[in-house]
Amino acid sequence: MDDTEPAGAAPGPDDREFPAHHAPRCAGLVELDELVTRCRACPRLVAWREEVAEVKRAAFRDQDYWGRPVPGFGPSDATVAVVGLAPAAHGGNRTGRMFTGDAAGDFLFTALHTVGLASQPSSVHAEDGLKLRGVRLTSPVHCAPPANKPTPGERDTCRAWLSAELDLLSPGLRAVVVLGGFGWQALLPALVGAGRQLPRPRPVFGHGAHVVLPATDRRQELHLLGSYHPSQRNTFTGRLTMPMLVDVLREAAVLGGLPVS
Repeated sequence: MDDTEPAGAAPGPDDREFPAHHAPRCAGLVELDELVTRCRACPRLVAWREEVAEVKRAAFRDQDYWGRPVPGFGPSDATVAVVGLAPAAHGGNRTGRMFTGDAAGDFLFTALHTVGLASQPSSVHAEDGLKLRGVRLTSPVHCAPPANKPTPGERDTCRAWLSAELDLLSPGLRAVVVLGGFGWQALLPALVGAGRQLPRPRPVFGHGAHVVLPATDRRQELHLLGSYHPSQRNTFTGRLTMPMLVDVLREAAVLGGLPVS
C-alpha cells in the first residue's frame, strides 16, 4: 500500500472530490485511471482494502499489497470490454491489476488467451509482461469489498467511474461481456450515464444473453453479452466451463472486429 496516500474524512456527494464530480471531466483513460486509484469515497471499502493490505494473507506475507482502488486494464482503443464485479481482496487488491492474482482471474485469462485476446494465459502481477489485444477489463466497483459483496450504495457511488470509462471507450467500443448478475445490473444504469439508450423492458441477465443497443449520433451499435462469473463456486460446480466462457468471448471478439484464435 502507498503510505503517501492522503488520509482524512471520506468526501460526500457534494464534495468536489466525489467520483461523480471528477469522472465526467476526465479527458482520457490515463487521467481516469489515475483518479480512480486515489478515490476514498466509500469509508467501509477504504477501511477494508487497507486492513487487508496491512494484515495480508500468509502466502503473500512478503509482498507489498496495492491496497487502493484498482483501475481498468487494457488499451484505450479497445473494441471489447469485459465487466466483472469488484477486485478480490488478495487478488487485484494485492497486485493492483484487474482480475490478477486469484483463481477467477486465472480462469478468465486462460479463456482470453485461448481466443487470442491476451498475450499469455496467466496474470500473476502487474509487471509480468501481459498484454491485452483489443479488450479492456473493468468492474462496477473498484475497491475490494468484504465477503466480495459491495453494498448498493457503494455500487452507485462508483458508477460515475464506469460511466466515464465506457464513454471514453465509446468511439470504438462494439461489445461488452458482463460477468455475472451483479455486473449486469450495475452496468445498465452506467450505460445510461454514458449516453446509451436501453431497450424496454430492461434486459435480463443470463449466460448467453445478447442484447443490442442502437447506435446514436456519436456512438455505434453496442452488443451486450452475458456470462456467468468465473468464480470458484461457478467453475468448480461446472455451472461455468472453459468452453462456455471461450464461446462468449469469441463471439464478443468477432462482434468487435478482432482476429480470433
